[in-house]
Amino acid sequence: MDFEPTPEQKMLAETVASFVKQRSPVERFRKLRAAGQPHDPEVWAHMGELGWLSVPFPEEAGGFGGGPVEVAIILEGLGKALAPEPYLASVVLAGLALARAGSEAQHERWLAPMIEGQSVLALAWAERDGRYDASQPRLSATREGKGWALSGEKVFVLGGQAADQLVVSASTPDGLGLFVVDADGPGVDRRPLRTIDGHGAARLRLDGAVVEDDRRLGEPGPASLAVLQRVLDLGAAAACAEGLGVAQAMLDMTVAHLKEREQFGVPIGSFQVLQHRAVDMFVEVQLLRSMSMMASLRADEADDELRRRSVSAAKAKLGSAGRFVSQQAIQLHGGIGITDEHDIGLYFKRMLALNTMLGDEQHHVERLAGLDGFVGG
Repeated sequence: MDFEPTPEQKMLAETVASFVKQRSPVERFRKLRAAGQPHDPEVWAHMGELGWLSVPFPEEAGGFGGGPVEVAIILEGLGKALAPEPYLASVVLAGLALARAGSEAQHERWLAPMIEGQSVLALAWAERDGRYDASQPRLSATREGKGWALSGEKVFVLGGQAADQLVVSASTPDGLGLFVVDADGPGVDRRPLRTIDGHGAARLRLDGAVVEDDRRLGEPGPASLAVLQRVLDLGAAAACAEGLGVAQAMLDMTVAHLKEREQFGVPIGSFQVLQHRAVDMFVEVQLLRSMSMMASLRADEADDELRRRSVSAAKAKLGSAGRFVSQQAIQLHGGIGITDEHDIGLYFKRMLALNTMLGDEQHHVERLAGLDGFVGG
């Protein structure tokens, strides 16, 4: 199989690298974090102008017609610079759920403004004690006149603190349903959450929030559940790609530090034992790159077993490789590595968040072990 990027994919990677270097250095993230601002609306709109927000959507929905590989290229580049814009939350999770379950009119109403960078979406699916299981939400949707009344709680809504609309999963008499809810609408209590990585999230409580029937995405039941589960797998693969960018940046920063930091009159990178540890970091990053690539190629696979196997293997690898690279980077930087003033600590925290996002290492190892054809040792 040819894994060489196409000319268009290479151009996309170069464009993202140039963009983050000029418009989104890590210092920008620091300033936004200090100001309590989740992201910069001007940068989000610029991403829309560049066409990045349209990448995974079909042309008939106003998109570019790309796929998970192109999404991975963008997120790897954004991960290298810790860009805080909610690409994974708004485009990959909520955007794809809306695109795949919604109608043409719903695409025009809510997806098009997001693609243009004029609004932000978020997917509210996780619940307290849910442990990554999206199939049986406790948040309920009951008929009320010609609409639906939604009641219940969602936790850790990625990008939810800045979203204009929320795609909410709920249990109905016919099975799982997906509904679009205005983030500041009546009966909606949204509480911003501080997260370890500084990117933020939200807790959502709905107390009989009434939505009209035209805010229901598709028909409740197995089809809506299948859309949600597939989107969550796409999101997990995307998290691996962003984690790869974070890991690569930590490796590059650590190698540069080993070349610059001197001890006993020589660069510490000349010590063989430290060279060996840097090589071990490089190997783990390359293994993660291979696994992330596999997950991106199969994240939208119609074969559920094949898709889940590839995504869970990659997400589990992100857990082990991300942890190893992060720990080595912190230790090789010495005392400055544990300070908030040094950028390496920011990357470490983002890696911790990505490792738990959409299923941690233990969850994906268990899911992998439960698939047909798995042979335990």
